[in-house]
Order: sequence, then C-alpha cells, then structure tokens
Amino acid sequence: MNIGTVIRTYRKEKNMTQEEMANRLGVTAPAVNKWEKGNSYPDITLLAPIARLLNISLDTLLSFQEELTEEEITQIIMEADQRLKTESYEEVFQWAKQKIETYPNSLMLIWQLAVILDAQRMFQGISDEGEYESYILDCYQRVAESDDEKLRTLAGDSLFGYYLRKEQYDEAEQCLTYFSAQNPERKRKQATIYSKTNRRQEAYKTFEELMFQELQTLSMAISHLSCLAIEDENYKKAHKLADIQSGLERLFERGKYYETSCKLDVATAEKDTDMLLDIMEEMLENVDTISGFCDSDLFEHMEFRKADSDFQKEMKQNLIRCFQDEETYGFLAGNERWERIREGSVAVTV
Repeated sequence: MNIGTVIRTYRKEKNMTQEEMANRLGVTAPAVNKWEKGNSYPDITLLAPIARLLNISLDTLLSFQEELTEEEITQIIMEADQRLKTESYEEVFQWAKQKIETYPNSLMLIWQLAVILDAQRMFQGISDEGEYESYILDCYQRVAESDDEKLRTLAGDSLFGYYLRKEQYDEAEQCLTYFSAQNPERKRKQATIYSKTNRRQEAYKTFEELMFQELQTLSMAISHLSCLAIEDENYKKAHKLADIQSGLERLFERGKYYETSCKLDVATAEKDTDMLLDIMEEMLENVDTISGFCDSDLFEHMEFRKADSDFQKEMKQNLIRCFQDEETYGFLAGNERWERIREGSVAVTV
C-alpha cells in the first residue's frame, strides 16, 4: 500500500475524521485528503507524528516489509496479469519495476514478475536487446544468489531456460551450480546440455542413470503403498499395486526375480498357499536374473557390477532362511512344497 492508503486505513480504524487528524497534526483537512488520494505526500517532519497518532510504526506507515505474504504476492501477480490484457508492455514493465523497488527484499515476487515479463516479451515478439532483457536477467540473477534453496533453484531454472533458448550452452551449464547435487533436475539439465553440444555418449549415460534412478524410486514408492494397503487389509488394492510394480519391473527389463518378488508380501498376508509357494519357487529359480538389467540395452551406457555366482548362492541361502521362518510361514506346515523349499531342494541355475 502507498502511504496515503495506509493513512486512510488506520485513520478509519481509529474512527477519526480527516479534520480531527488535521487538527492534531496542525495541518488542514484538505492536506490530509490529498495525502489519502495520493495527490501529495506528508512533509518528512510529519512522518513520526502521523505514525504515533495512528499508533503504528514508521515501517508500517511507509509500507516497508522484509517479505510479502503468499496472498499479497498472489494479488500482485494477478494484477500484473490483468494489466497485460489492457496496457502496453512498456506500461506493465514500468509498473512491475516500481513494485520491485517497493518490495526489494521479496525475492519470490521479483522472480514471479520477472517470469511474467519474460514470457510476455517472447509472446509479443519483443526484441531481446535493450532494457527489458537486461533487467529481467538481473532479476533472475538477483534471486539466484539467494540463500533460500527453493528460490535459488527457481531462478536457476529460469536462467537455464533463457540461455538454452539463446543456444548459449556454456552459460546454461554454469547455471547448474544453482541446483543441489541431490536434485535430479541438475542431472536432467546436464544431460540436455550434453545432447545439445554433441556429447552423445555422456547424454545417453546421464539420461539412462536418471531413468534407472527414477525407476528405483517409483518401485520403492509402490512397494510402500502396497505395504500400507496390506496393513489396512485392503488386499484388492495391494494386489493391484503389486501387479503394477511387477509390470514396471518387466517393462524396464529388471529381471524375473524382481517381477516376482514384489508379490510376496500380499500373498503372505492373505495366506494364499498356492500363490505364495509359486512365488517362493520362482524367486529361488530366478536368483540368477537379479542382475538381468545389466544386460538390457535400456541401460547399455551405464556401468554395473554384475552379481557373480558366489553372490547368487549366498542370495539363495538367505532366501531359504527367510522362507524357513515359522513365525511368518508356519501356516504352511505339512505342505510338501514348503518342506522342499526349506530343505533347499528347489533347482537354481547359478
């Protein structure tokens, strides 16, 4: 709010007329009226008396804020959007600059206004040269230097997109420093730079690593959802999730072992004897596929350490010990197939 709006708002809160306020400050009622309409401003010597009279701080009177609320930022962005429909780009640009100067510490507002100005500039085909471009880039850079990781990432993404459009790949690659090493977007953007600069092997490898990483994350999330469904005895949903996970493992060629093992928990929870024994046998019979993805051309540019025969044998023994657990699988007592599994009689290729 400008100072006139602040004066009017707090004067009315105190049920004070313009004339009463004028009398207490030693000015005329028309002067107060002009302040509130924005036609003039109080003399600097009157700022402290006005603040005391209205029982507010000078920061409030002058609308000084370290940060705006999300709601306030949203209102300003909505106003910018409306102005772009009725005013020229130059008019909105100058209005946005004034807002940024009014709230110089509100980096989220600065970034959002810069994004809007940047997008509208491209939409209207306005030249990249001149004040508009340099000011928008300055806003992005300013926000990118923030200590706040979220703001730094948002601005870094905007800078990356700008330089990518300009085919300034060295500058775009430098923008990756604004993303944390754990942020998958950093790797995705790096892969994009590789592909744009004809570093094709690096691009293949990095995109494959991203795909493999996201596959593991998604598979784990589905597995946890299935466990939650089992705990809630929602077995229909648990089966659906297990089927989805199995299909995912098959689609990305992770091997028969992974396709099968994701159904073990739901079969155990339901005490579905035939299904459970089928799964146990298939897991043991397909231990050798635990590194199947190493041979998939989906990940041919990645380097894996394949599980050797010793690891596979150890894996088999661990599975057998797990399947011997009577507390979990005691309901299978007396079943010949379970006894063979417990004895390690299932044939395994290693």
